[in-house]
Amino acid sequence: MILKSCASNLLEQSQYQYSLQDVPEANLYRDIYPYDEIPKVAFNHRHVPIGMPNEIWITDTTFRDGQQSRAPYTAEQIVDLYKMLSRLGGEKGIIRQSEFFVYTKKDREAIERCMDLGYKFPEITTWIRAKKEDFELVNHIGIKETGILVSCSDYHIFKKLNMTRAQAMDHYLGVVKQAFDAGIRPRCHLEDITRADFYGFVVPFVNALMELSREAGIPVKIRMCDTMGYGVAFPGVALPRSVPGIVYGLSHFSHVPAEMLEWHGHNDFYKGVSNATAAWLYGASSVNCSLLGIGERTGNIPLEAMVIEYASMRGTFDGMDPTVITEIARYFEKELGYDIPPMTPFVGNNFNVTRAGIHADGLMKDAEIYNIFDTEKILNRPAEVSISNTSGLAGIAYWINNHYHLTGDDMVTKQDQFIIDMKTSIDAQYADGRTTIMGDDELEAIIETLAPGRFTKEV
Repeated sequence: MILKSCASNLLEQSQYQYSLQDVPEANLYRDIYPYDEIPKVAFNHRHVPIGMPNEIWITDTTFRDGQQSRAPYTAEQIVDLYKMLSRLGGEKGIIRQSEFFVYTKKDREAIERCMDLGYKFPEITTWIRAKKEDFELVNHIGIKETGILVSCSDYHIFKKLNMTRAQAMDHYLGVVKQAFDAGIRPRCHLEDITRADFYGFVVPFVNALMELSREAGIPVKIRMCDTMGYGVAFPGVALPRSVPGIVYGLSHFSHVPAEMLEWHGHNDFYKGVSNATAAWLYGASSVNCSLLGIGERTGNIPLEAMVIEYASMRGTFDGMDPTVITEIARYFEKELGYDIPPMTPFVGNNFNVTRAGIHADGLMKDAEIYNIFDTEKILNRPAEVSISNTSGLAGIAYWINNHYHLTGDDMVTKQDQFIIDMKTSIDAQYADGRTTIMGDDELEAIIETLAPGRFTKEV
């Protein structure tokens, strides 16, 4: 049968209806995932079209997945970070939702305190396992959406749950029905989707979810969980690793609307951000992230990275306030005692710091030469230099101008005799065997020795 598609506005052949393949043994895709070797990237050269949704947004899992690899946040810390997330996301709610655990008294206190703030965004959601007793925890606290763990690979179904595919599907659908009966939107976490039988389990299961959703008149969100970071965004990659294939497949074969598709990725193979961007590009409205990427093992998709990625793809921040990213980073360091690796993009101490003298000379002439964008305007983080024996006269001059906020005629140059004398003093330390960069307090001491009272640091 040929029908006009509402999605493409083209005449299309009616699609094959995929049914559950209840196999007797687990399909572990050993040709792709041999375990005693690095996982293989297989290509089938099938390309799917880019189809970015009209609206895209970010969701947050800092207080759920982000708490699974660090000491739990206190309720006060969760409230502080939630407030900053709301400011960062702006009035349009580009950071649309934030999910919380509900298992401890502290978790429930944090939810209540954040709900009492009355913010429209991020909407507070929860997360539970596909168990009836877990559902009771969220049934009466006033939330509108809860995540439900519905593991979809045979690794989980056969090895962890000790079920068949049919048993797992029946169990999952039963818990989802409970959510519908309570009038709560279920967000189904298809755990380990990049090792799952896409046509033999994922598509028929999602089709069943969509049918239940239509019967209940309540939307169901499909979260595509790349639990182990196996997803690959390259065109023509074969399933189950293809991010474009997964997103397009659920849209095309299961008719999941873009606004109900969400990507949740991990960074085990350094592909977290590129995979999330691909999910947007190929038809998912939502990508799930955590602050600073903190999460299981190598972490989740860094939320701050997707804020920048959003502006890159859309050409606007759409009301987001990226300077809050710097506030969040400082909060993690000062209030939480978290050591951010210094080279971390956008939040690390060295992300826009140069050590090379030739680079510092360029920064002196025009910061744009060696700075990725106007980090002072966008992130409230001016470009900086660190001082060592390779910084040169230009590096020292730039550091002084930046450190003491000098402008106009007050600025020093690399021709200033004071700068030459300072370099001589610094070089002497390295000639004596020093190998580490100079600290701010050390540089201030040298300056005070060579030019007492000449510069005053703003407080």
